Amino acid sequence: MATLKIYADRNSQPSRAVILFCKLNGIEFEEVKIELFKREHRSPEYAEITPMRQVPAIAHGEFKLFESHAILIYLACAFPTVAGHWYPTDLFKRAKIHSVLDWHHTNLRRGSVGYLLNAKLAPVFGLPLNPQAAAEGEKVLIASLSKIESFWLHEDGKFLLGNDQPSIADLSLLSEVMQLELLDENERSRILGPFKKVHRWIEDVKNATQPHFDDVHAVLFKTIATAKKQQVDTARS
Repeated sequence: MATLKIYADRNSQPSRAVILFCKLNGIEFEEVKIELFKREHRSPEYAEITPMRQVPAIAHGEFKLFESHAILIYLACAFPTVAGHWYPTDLFKRAKIHSVLDWHHTNLRRGSVGYLLNAKLAPVFGLPLNPQAAAEGEKVLIASLSKIESFWLHEDGKFLLGNDQPSIADLSLLSEVMQLELLDENERSRILGPFKKVHRWIEDVKNATQPHFDDVHAVLFKTIATAKKQQVDTARS
C-alpha cells in the first residue's frame, strides 16, 4: 500500500485529531512537520500539497487531501484496521456523525479560534490582540459548550450522540477543547467550569485514547509550559 504522509503541526487542533486517529487504529504514516509559528504553511512547497496552505493535509500515494474532517472520513474508509465505532457503516449513524462535524466547524471551532487568537495568540503571528473579537469569540465558544452539554452529550452513553465508544467526532471536538489548556487556570475554569458533562466527556475520551492521547498532546503541553515560564520570567524582570 502507498505510504501515507501527514503534514501537520501538533500545536494545531485538527492535526492532533488526525494523528491520534492513526495511532489508535494502527495506521502507519510518515509525519511531515509543518511549523505554523515559523509560517512554513505559507511556503510555495507546501502549496503543492494543499492550495489552502493549512494543516493538516495528507498525501496517500498520488492522492492528496486537506480538511481534517474529510481526512478522518477517508482514513476510516481506506484502512481495514479501523474499528467500526469510529465511523460506523450504518448510514443513519454516519449521518449523525456528519451533523456533529459540520456543526463543529461553524460553532465550537469558530468560537475557540476566535477567542484564543484574539485574546492570547495573535502576537505569535504578528497580529494585535482584539478585545472586541475576543469577546465575540468567547460568546460563541460558551454557547457551543452549552450545546455540547445539553444536546450532543446524552445520558445513555459516555460519548457524543450517546455512543458507548468514541467516534471521529469525539476526536475532532476534544482536540478543539484541549486548546483551552493554553489559557491560565482561572480563565479556563471560568469558561469550562459550568459544564459538568463536558468535563466527564473530556476525561472519558482521554481514558479511551490512552496512551496515545498524552503522546499526541505532548507538544501542546510543552508549548503551555514554555508560555507559563515566559510569563513568570516577565513578571520577575
